[in-house]
Amino acid sequence: MKANLCRKLMATHNGLSPLILRVPVGIVLIPHGAQKLFGWFGGGGLQGTGRWMASIGLEPGMLMALLAGSMEFFGGIALLIGLLTRLVGLALAFQMLIAILFVHLGKGLFVSEGGWEYALVLLAAGLSLMVSGGGRFSVDGRCSC
Repeated sequence: MKANLCRKLMATHNGLSPLILRVPVGIVLIPHGAQKLFGWFGGGGLQGTGRWMASIGLEPGMLMALLAGSMEFFGGIALLIGLLTRLVGLALAFQMLIAILFVHLGKGLFVSEGGWEYALVLLAAGLSLMVSGGGRFSVDGRCSC
């Protein structure tokens, strides 16, 4: 049972496409997570991000900031190396759906207006990685559980 779950989580297609997708997505996610968790790159850190999340109805704000920041920072690192890619893809898709619904939906399509186009692209990338896994050059692809 345990080995079967491990195989399902680490399963991956053998192509290069997941690598081409997961590396830039990981590079983009890491600093976004660092903004939320540590206040780096002009971010609000946990306190500021938590207050903002509470103000838009995502309660408890600090917990939501911790979860979102951790998914982005640690999930981004995991995507770079291709570790648990399917799980990170699912988490990313879910987080972007929440972002679209709670933050961007009423602002139109374009990101320049605060719209949902960027979140939609990341949602699609997350779903794609959830389906494909990490690809040939990933920790997932090397796992033999």
